Amino acid sequence: MKVIFAGTPAVAVPSLDALREAGFDVVAVLTRPDAPLGRKRVLTPSPVAQRAEELGIDIIKASRITPDITERIRSSGAEVGAIVAYGAILPGHALSAVKHGWVNLHFSLLPAWRGAAPVQHAIINGDDILGASTFLLEEGLDTGPVYGTMTENARPEDTSGEVLERMSRSGAVLLAQTLQAIDTGREEARPQEGAPSFAPKLTLEDGRLNWTESATVLHRRMRGVTPEPGAWTTLDGQRFKVGSMSLRPDIRDLEPGRLLLKGKSVIVGTGSHGLELLQVQPSGKRMMAAGDWARGQAELEKVELV
Repeated sequence: MKVIFAGTPAVAVPSLDALREAGFDVVAVLTRPDAPLGRKRVLTPSPVAQRAEELGIDIIKASRITPDITERIRSSGAEVGAIVAYGAILPGHALSAVKHGWVNLHFSLLPAWRGAAPVQHAIINGDDILGASTFLLEEGLDTGPVYGTMTENARPEDTSGEVLERMSRSGAVLLAQTLQAIDTGREEARPQEGAPSFAPKLTLEDGRLNWTESATVLHRRMRGVTPEPGAWTTLDGQRFKVGSMSLRPDIRDLEPGRLLLKGKSVIVGTGSHGLELLQVQPSGKRMMAAGDWARGQAELEKVELV
């Protein structure tokens, strides 16, 4: 079966590879245009575009699906579309441009966490079970009938980046299996059941740590926003990034935001018990071990994060 693949970031690359390895004829790739990266803002192809070029696959770059782009999709001869984190909405004229429609790999157990940041919101929310779904793309936001799902137990220290990297591989297998079922006529999409929850794209403000909240809530937020947009607080009116931290339920006498140096450990108070800062990044500095930063503070007990 001929497939057109739509995707942009690195988490979509394993799915492209999986479809090729499963024997599908990937006739074209749809991806976002080159974007400026790095300090010099050099225009750089997306990870999916780079992989498609290595594989010799025709590449369509578009940030918006116009009728002209739809005609290119149609003329590719694709019988089905596969989409993983493409980053733009496919309008109705594009959805109908391929015989079997578009199968979307979404990193949640639909209808939970419809939207752009499902893994991030699941971790922030404290979900015990994480997963991915393949579903038939419709014009609604992640509303289409589901073909298949895969699940895994949430791990207590996982960041959203680590979960996405892992699920990009297991989800790729699910996507290939779904397309194989469609190819052989064994597909059985079922309507989504239950109340939906929503996962909009995270903003910088979503990464702000409010030390009056419980340590558990703060730890989940830090993991959910890592690596992007990143967890942060303020120190002397400037943004102070937190790269990682761990729970310290043995420390319960610190006021929220107050710091304590215990041995080589830097502890911050919360609304419940302590959190140990492991990596931090002061304004204008690189990310460093929290202990190294603390050694440069003359009176750490007077430092307050807000």
